[in-house]
Amino acid sequence: MRAHASVVCAAVLVCAALARAGEEGGPATEGAKMTHWNVRDFGAKGDGATDDTAAFQGALDAARKGGGGIVFAPAGKYLFKGNLKVPSAVTLEGTFRSVPAHNGIRDKGLPKPGDDGTTLLVTAGRGQETGEPFLSLTTNSTVKGLVIYYPDQDPKATPVAYPWAIAMRGKNPAVLDVELLNPYQGIDATENERHNIRNVHGQPLRRGIVVDQVYDIGRIEDVHFNPWWSCSEAVVKFMVTEGEAFILGKTDWEYMVNCFSIIYKTGFRFTQFKHGPGNVDLTQCGHDIAPCVVRVEHSQPHAGIAFNNCQMMGTVEVLPTNEGPVKFSNCGFWGVSPGDFQNPGTTSTAILAGSGHVTFNGCHFTWWDKKNENAPCIRARCEGLTVMACDFMDPKPQLEIDAAVKACIIVGNRFRHGAKIANKAEGAQIGLNVEK
Repeated sequence: MRAHASVVCAAVLVCAALARAGEEGGPATEGAKMTHWNVRDFGAKGDGATDDTAAFQGALDAARKGGGGIVFAPAGKYLFKGNLKVPSAVTLEGTFRSVPAHNGIRDKGLPKPGDDGTTLLVTAGRGQETGEPFLSLTTNSTVKGLVIYYPDQDPKATPVAYPWAIAMRGKNPAVLDVELLNPYQGIDATENERHNIRNVHGQPLRRGIVVDQVYDIGRIEDVHFNPWWSCSEAVVKFMVTEGEAFILGKTDWEYMVNCFSIIYKTGFRFTQFKHGPGNVDLTQCGHDIAPCVVRVEHSQPHAGIAFNNCQMMGTVEVLPTNEGPVKFSNCGFWGVSPGDFQNPGTTSTAILAGSGHVTFNGCHFTWWDKKNENAPCIRARCEGLTVMACDFMDPKPQLEIDAAVKACIIVGNRFRHGAKIANKAEGAQIGLNVEK
């Protein structure tokens, strides 16, 4: 029995060793298919000084030739003077299993990029906004569990342009558990289907995520863009005058959940490029301390845009070019004081135009007209407007309804300090509101 037990134990140890070798990219049994590769085996140094572009690309290409698998990058500071392409069926993976928040540059004493975990130091493309993206994904390829950091970007100066940090192409590309600490542009999610962007944090400086030419459902979940890298005067001024967090063009059924941004000039911009507008469903999303929280330039006439259970601090703008429905349900809105993070200050909470119908249902409004210009909370010139079961909390004008509004329903709201409604719309239905 003891001899038999020894044989069993020896077999277990051999199997465990082979499993570890496979995970670390080391040798496996002859004829066994490799599923893991290690960038160190291809010459990557991770010392922050050696250009590791060729080593990483060599590992990624080897994984593709082997039929796909995981290319693992152990903890280290990997410098890149070139670009990477992650092949189909390959995952580039670092050590993090949850998104880190390296704010040691802004807050002393906390970890800096590369102090722990896997950090990619990108220098390629400096000064080239439209150059080749640093890292490109294709069908069924993934990047996961690492930090992308631009060490030559000065946290106290106006940001310098770089190309997109990540480009997503093909079908089912994914960005998971990644920190985009300070890219000029974050993720280009265009020309793909069924992209999956989940658990992504950081401070993209000019643009966060752009979506376009997506003809099957895209998913963007748990994405937070906060100033973890820098709150300097120059950086904030750039972001509040130039920055856009989420830009949505042509997309058929884009689902966004728990997506948050702060300080950018525009939080959520809905537009069209060459391929028409899209439709988007957003839940538990928000934009904080901004000149414009939502800007609707275009949306699909049959589907439009829907916000559910969201929080917004700034102004909603629906432009004359919009044709689709825009809906806000169970959302909170409040204004920004002039000078707060260099913001100009909120006048009206919502400025509405276009041929689409705009709906506010079960929402609450406060802190509008922060410049004391007697501005109404909602200024409407859109063809259709419904405001129902909402709470207007301040003793200031609530609604200014232009004659251009063809269909208007203002019912069942609470105007805490008395209704102050300027209505020029013929046939507007206004009633059953509480004025205390």
